[in-house]
Amino acid sequence: MLDSLLAIGGLVLLRDSVEWEGRSLLKALVKKSALRGEQVHVLGCEVSEEEFREGFGSDVNSRLVYHDLFRDPLSWSKPGEAVPEGPLKALRSMRKRTDHGSVTIALDSLSWLLCHIPCVTLCQALHALSQQNGDPGDNSLVEQVRVLGLLHGELHGPGPMGALNTLAHTEVTLSGKMDQTSASVLCRRPQQRATYQTWWFSILPDFSVTLHEGLPLHSEIQPNRHTTQMDPAAHLTFNLHLSKKEREARDSLTLPFQFSSEKQQALLRPVPGQPAGRVFYEPDAFDDVDQEDPDDDLDI
Repeated sequence: MLDSLLAIGGLVLLRDSVEWEGRSLLKALVKKSALRGEQVHVLGCEVSEEEFREGFGSDVNSRLVYHDLFRDPLSWSKPGEAVPEGPLKALRSMRKRTDHGSVTIALDSLSWLLCHIPCVTLCQALHALSQQNGDPGDNSLVEQVRVLGLLHGELHGPGPMGALNTLAHTEVTLSGKMDQTSASVLCRRPQQRATYQTWWFSILPDFSVTLHEGLPLHSEIQPNRHTTQMDPAAHLTFNLHLSKKEREARDSLTLPFQFSSEKQQALLRPVPGQPAGRVFYEPDAFDDVDQEDPDDDLDI
């Protein structure tokens, strides 16, 4: 499960709720990345550094580069700065790395950043952060950049949520039943159809993940889990389909714009000497033709 979430770069969005917290899964992904030999940068906003590192072994903690915004989120302890930029400066400074190889960046959390940074500015910073190349002219390029963002979905409206969903390469929504936790994963790969999977798992105290046996590990691959097949004619006030009798009645009708054989011959094969302007009167079935003088009752 963790390998599939870390398979591609870009932004991985971890959406949790009040019932199902997502920090444990974030720390499990951080541990997996560190054990794979990647350098891991953590931007801590909601919990202290000691609390975030708790439960990790020395092999994982040694590979973590912690950027602490929890103690001084607005940079008030740095009086030398004329205009302290706070979280935005910390987010932008993480682009200037000297790491070689793949890099994982964990944001704990995106919800906290949304409360201190405008949504448009945050999306621009996330897009720049998830790019594989560093600054122009920098030779220390990395192979792959992966950004793990924890998002508390119940705190935000549809606008910020939609913007972050569009920016994300992978969306993970946590839910479950009883004591069983599930992760619904929507993965968008470049030039491929999006895939949707559901995993049932539990996280151990050392932040290793165990999949539950006997439960569906993944659903069928779908183009988009937000798209449902609907009958376009289901709620119409008229019928789009004709019965056999209705089709026969339609085919037997004489259309009013059909030309008679006399008019067709006159238009296609004009006779020399005939005047150019001729009037063709073709009475239809509903014409009331009276042979008598219609003005016979008038004293004219």
